[in-house]
Amino acid sequence: MRTCEVRAFAARVGLLLVLVSGTGLRAQTPDKMKDTVREKALANGMKFIVMERHEAPVVSCHVYADVGSAQEVYGITGISHILEHMAFKGTKTVGTKDWPAESKVLDELDTAYARLEKEKRQLKPDAGRIKALQDEFDRLQSKAKEFVINNEYFDMLLRQGDIGAGAYTNFDATQYIDSLPSNKLEFWMSMASDRFLNPVFREFYKERDVIMEERRLVVETQPVMKLLEDFFAVAYKVHPYHHFVTGNMSDLEQIDHQDVKDYFKKYYSPSNLTAAVVGDVKAAEVFAMAELYFGRIPSGPRPEPLRSREPEQWGERRVEVVAQSQPILLVGYHRPEGAHPDDGPLKALANILSEGRSSRLWEVLVKKEQAAAACQNVSGLPGAKYPNIIGFLSVPSKDRTAAESLKLIDQEIEKIKKEPVSGQELSKYKQSAKKQLIDQMKDNNQMAGLLTAYDVIKGGWRRLFEELDRIDRITADDIQRVAKTYLIRTNRTIGEIIPEKS
Repeated sequence: MRTCEVRAFAARVGLLLVLVSGTGLRAQTPDKMKDTVREKALANGMKFIVMERHEAPVVSCHVYADVGSAQEVYGITGISHILEHMAFKGTKTVGTKDWPAESKVLDELDTAYARLEKEKRQLKPDAGRIKALQDEFDRLQSKAKEFVINNEYFDMLLRQGDIGAGAYTNFDATQYIDSLPSNKLEFWMSMASDRFLNPVFREFYKERDVIMEERRLVVETQPVMKLLEDFFAVAYKVHPYHHFVTGNMSDLEQIDHQDVKDYFKKYYSPSNLTAAVVGDVKAAEVFAMAELYFGRIPSGPRPEPLRSREPEQWGERRVEVVAQSQPILLVGYHRPEGAHPDDGPLKALANILSEGRSSRLWEVLVKKEQAAAACQNVSGLPGAKYPNIIGFLSVPSKDRTAAESLKLIDQEIEKIKKEPVSGQELSKYKQSAKKQLIDQMKDNNQMAGLLTAYDVIKGGWRRLFEELDRIDRITADDIQRVAKTYLIRTNRTIGEIIPEKS
């Protein structure tokens, strides 16, 4: 089947999945939904969570690797994201015309790269030798490409109706995602397990260049992203939330093939992987297939927990970014991790203050005082596994200043500290938060993501089904208490974009 035909077929299957997704789930209570979930840990340490939903013949599968940019150290920032890209390059059986021959060329390519980089780092590098080594490296890159079957891994999934094939990396994790007809589950098991059992990081140097260009486009040419990157670098002195998922450009330039292999070996052992399978499947059959396919992956030690903890902040911090942009103000306060008991009240506080056009900050900054053209809730960044930020963003109106926005934000925060939020505000938040969660839980794909995230980050997947009750238990006193505790000047960082003068 030609590529265009494959994509057309996948689009038709995708339409079917959209039409049937979530059907018949509206009547289920959290307790009933929880009763459909089973879990099993394989002998090698990998965990499978299965939720049976037989309303439609589809299934969504997530493999959650408990590794994100927070696991990176200086020198290899961005490597988690690189590994995500590499996951679609195939294995020893997929994506190659002749693996034994390709393997030899890849080894030669790594040797050539090491020689080239060594010469570049000499105190007095030899320009002629560098050119000769670069020519040899380029020749081997071209030779290695001759063995590659482009996009074969992805296209094989697509031909089986996997319209959800993808992945993402964030500060906390790397997730590999697939949604396909449920009778193709064993095919997915074979493909996904092969990805972790026999990875081949082919076209590494080419893909590294792609990722570097991605950083230029996504971060270095976008003023708001520049602000966020510098903001986190200032807000976090010790904790690795201080660097972006995209990594530092100088690190990306230096990460080599062996770095990726070593990182994979450390963080992609089965004991660091959690899979969720949600849809028209039977748990016993899923577990049997998981034993057959994923159980063959050799076990390895679970990586040690992150040691670094962000110390107490002793005073307000500020950062400015000069860019060709309108002025933007970002105010953020340190807050506990997502598993902390204060997580719920802090989410409610952020929502009431700055979520949407009926929020307090929008009413005051945008409508009443016209000091800002827009304002926004930016809470929960950079991640949820470790202590993060509750934050507010304001775009000052023409001829108005960031200082005016900050003054108004401070006033609204102080109001909440002095007088509890109204019953109407709290009720509105609870209705919105519960609806959003229920809508996510109706969708197989989002449900698989929730199950894995809750299991790894929030103390177990069962806590997901208690979330509605936790939202209901939030009180106005809780919100006032967390505002007094965390929204204090010594605990905050202020970031600002200063328009570049022509």
